[in-house]
Amino acid sequence: MKRLIVAVAALTTLTSACANEEPVVRIVAHDFFAVSDTVIAQFEEATNIEVRIIQGGDAGTVVNQAILTRGNPVGDILFGVDNTLLSRALDAGIFERYESFLIPEIPDEFELSPFVTPIDYGDVCINYDKSAFGDDLPPPATLEDLADPRYRGMLVVEDPTISSPGLAFMLATIARFGETGDYTWLDYWADLRANDVEIAPDWGTAYYGMFSGAGDGDRPIVVSYATSPAAEVFGVEPPIPELSTAVLRDGCYRQVEFAGILMNADHPQNARAFIDFMLSLEFQEDVPGQMFVYPVRPDAELPEWFGDRPTDTPPGLDSAAIDTNRERWLAEWSDVVLR
Repeated sequence: MKRLIVAVAALTTLTSACANEEPVVRIVAHDFFAVSDTVIAQFEEATNIEVRIIQGGDAGTVVNQAILTRGNPVGDILFGVDNTLLSRALDAGIFERYESFLIPEIPDEFELSPFVTPIDYGDVCINYDKSAFGDDLPPPATLEDLADPRYRGMLVVEDPTISSPGLAFMLATIARFGETGDYTWLDYWADLRANDVEIAPDWGTAYYGMFSGAGDGDRPIVVSYATSPAAEVFGVEPPIPELSTAVLRDGCYRQVEFAGILMNADHPQNARAFIDFMLSLEFQEDVPGQMFVYPVRPDAELPEWFGDRPTDTPPGLDSAAIDTNRERWLAEWSDVVLR
């Protein structure tokens, strides 16, 4: 209770700075942004600021829309830009610089720019439907296995040109196979195409529409998150004794999600107050049960069913390399996979 009083007191102090603005803050987010009603109510009661959430598709789509409406944004805060898309947003100049007073609570590894605030993270990984595999055909154990003819027609991935987990998986293959040598990342994707990989427009379509482990799809292997199996059993009654899906840790890619105040927002002070609130323990501890990713605050407690934070950091790519090469990589991927 003490920490809640402290958080609310801080927000109440901020309310006086917001007195000249209409009492509303609008958050533009991807379709999978979720917060408990009780947590939103804490902010609204402490500040008298109404929270409105505007959802606009996959993270890649939302970021592209924010760039197109630069200078005349449809909201005050953009949530969901991640480390694979961040340089595109920063280069477009869509964010106002803001650093929350709670930033010292966040590990340095998550702080990539003073224009955005890290909120959560998760590992994009291959998931598979355990029921599709057995003694005759074991589940894939490596990225290379996905191109093996034994797994032909089993994999569905998201389109990296419009989907953030799809882009993360593409980057994972670049980090793994590289651009030069006898076998490159483009060779790998050519092999996936020859092995009948399915390309979905977004995570929801891939996971709930095409993946056999979570819906009525017929593909038992999908690009999703390391926490997806736990999310599948959350709140199920009676409890499920054994997870029906599993994670292939080989080839995972760390995805960090940020929130930023949009340039020329109508309610910038209110937006700053809500950014601060997103780093409060109340908001951070709500993240696992709502979005099934990890909060960036290491002191935020995780629910028992969620499991521990990952101890390993998957191989990644330098943000400068992503910034320099992303558009070329996407064009090359399209030429190989979609041509």
